[in-house]
Amino acid sequence: MNTSTSSIDVYKDWLGIPETVERPPNHYQLLRVAEFDDDIDRIRAHYKKLNNHVRKYATGQYSVQSQDLLNELAKAMLCLTDPDRKRDYDESLGREFEVETDAMGRLPFLENLIDGGHISREQKREVENFASARGLSERDAVIQMKLIDHATAAQALASSLGLSYVELDDMLPEDSALDAVPRSLVKKHSFLPLFIDEGTLLIACVDAPEHDLEDELRLRYGVPVRAVIATPRSINQAIAQHYAPGMRDEAVVQQVEQAPAKSGKKSKPAPGKKKRAKASDQRAFDSLTEAEQDRRKQIGKIILCASFVIPMLPKIAESFLPRLRMLVVEYAWLGWLPYIGVLICVPLAASFVFGKYWK
Repeated sequence: MNTSTSSIDVYKDWLGIPETVERPPNHYQLLRVAEFDDDIDRIRAHYKKLNNHVRKYATGQYSVQSQDLLNELAKAMLCLTDPDRKRDYDESLGREFEVETDAMGRLPFLENLIDGGHISREQKREVENFASARGLSERDAVIQMKLIDHATAAQALASSLGLSYVELDDMLPEDSALDAVPRSLVKKHSFLPLFIDEGTLLIACVDAPEHDLEDELRLRYGVPVRAVIATPRSINQAIAQHYAPGMRDEAVVQQVEQAPAKSGKKSKPAPGKKKRAKASDQRAFDSLTEAEQDRRKQIGKIILCASFVIPMLPKIAESFLPRLRMLVVEYAWLGWLPYIGVLICVPLAASFVFGKYWK
């Protein structure tokens, strides 16, 4: 604020703020309240009192200085009576707030990074604004802003969730654990089954697993699930290694088969074994290999084309069979049969292809 006019110091002469206080004074000094005072009613009362006092100078030679000071008072009051803005302002003045933890005493993700010395409180606010503006998680935001690397972010997330952090390069998943889930499931949820430890399935995840995934894995393995956190890159590399295209497209049902009785008779094949060749045609489209998906796409297109062409064959044949053309002329209703066939066959074929065969 300009205090040069007529050599007047409005802070000292009108508000009684000593010359030893830095100009311009901070919001608390300006409103004449104790630093970091959280009493909103007291802050508003001081503002009202000072506002009425400064208005006395609104006319006359100090009208400009009066208006400038009134604006400063209003801005200070609005800042200190807004909880979020006040917290940010107080932190900028060096105030330290007690960090809120969960019931287990765990720090939030960004507080973990601050506690570890990876980011500052100023950067925390930047991360929160960046994440909010772009609809990102705080972890993705801090990575995109290149403040920390993936490993540090994963370790901080694991700490905030109360989970372990693992480096998958040091892990060797068990085949029995890998076989129990199909490739489509691990790719969809970005996780890797590792092994069963003391009656609990251990899985590596990018984030805490969703309840639906935990329920499905509990049904597949018959044991509870415990997650550990790994970096997205390491999980994607592990999935590419252990679930390459064509590998583990279907889950292996883990059950003990009874040994055949030792007799001279040949054991009969189990019911349904003769139909195993048709199993791939009954599987979900997403669980098929890329080659099988291409095959289904081609067959589906043939079915759709055939549903139109076959009913229209009589109409096409009219051009080559004069007798048929004469029948259509004599019996006009025959000419409508191909179109009726198209109206029936095309929707049925589309319903089958799109609703079941490609789904």
